[in-house]
Amino acid sequence: MRPYAIEVIGLKKSFGKQVVLDGVDLMVPTGSVYALLGPNGAGKTTLINILSTLVAADDGEVKIAGYDVRRELDEVKRSISLTGQFAAVDEKLTAEENLNMIGRLCGLTKPEAHLRTSELLNHFDLMASAKKQVHTYSGGMRRRLDLAISLVISRPVLFLDEPTTGLDTTSRRVLWEIILNLKQQGITIFLTTQYLEEADQLADIISVINGGRIVATGTAEELKSRVGGEVIELRNAKDEVIRTIPTSGDMQDIRFTLNEIANKLPHDTKVSLRKPSMDDVFVALTSNSMQVEESIS
Repeated sequence: MRPYAIEVIGLKKSFGKQVVLDGVDLMVPTGSVYALLGPNGAGKTTLINILSTLVAADDGEVKIAGYDVRRELDEVKRSISLTGQFAAVDEKLTAEENLNMIGRLCGLTKPEAHLRTSELLNHFDLMASAKKQVHTYSGGMRRRLDLAISLVISRPVLFLDEPTTGLDTTSRRVLWEIILNLKQQGITIFLTTQYLEEADQLADIISVINGGRIVATGTAEELKSRVGGEVIELRNAKDEVIRTIPTSGDMQDIRFTLNEIANKLPHDTKVSLRKPSMDDVFVALTSNSMQVEESIS
């Protein structure tokens, strides 16, 4: 088994004069969940489109499951599945009909397609609604069906572009369980997400992209450690967070910071200390002052 399922070196992409990816490097270990975070317009979807062969890069090297995206395109396509931002299902068909259709299009015999359909309907808890038209489904059910469709044929690498966007908390956590189950099956999962908690809960490795470049890579704990040992959190009289201030965590730094801001705050401001969160990481790494490429090993 190859140590890396996805290998990217010096990837570049522009649309006209707009540089979207500016020399992206990343390595995704086989069998891991790898999360890519970044603000809107940072290049997340463009990157995942290049990795999944939907868009050609201007420059750089990309290998998926050991195959070069430019020279071995057919082998790459046979190694990947993709679930995009929007559910790619036929709403006039039932879940059963959608899955059977994709199975037949992928080359399965009729009995094989029926068997795989039943397996996926059970796995994604859709059997009770299997014969209902998809337009009657909730957002969470559609998303589960969309993911099931991408798994009709088992592939070693799965791309998920913001898979839980628009889902309620319960549906999001159900999908998290499914993703972790897929990881246990040995599937490498590369996901983009706007939900920082999602990356924290799911990912073995997290990269942050900003301005078309990877600005940091590491585990959730490694990235949080960059922010500092403790975060000072300031709340107003309505118990609303009005400011967060990273500190090194030692008493001298905390005392100095509090003394600096004490005279600038209303007398009813509440002060508390907490450990850094992925929100703190995201804000720190995507601020203009930290747009430099850096990796934690």
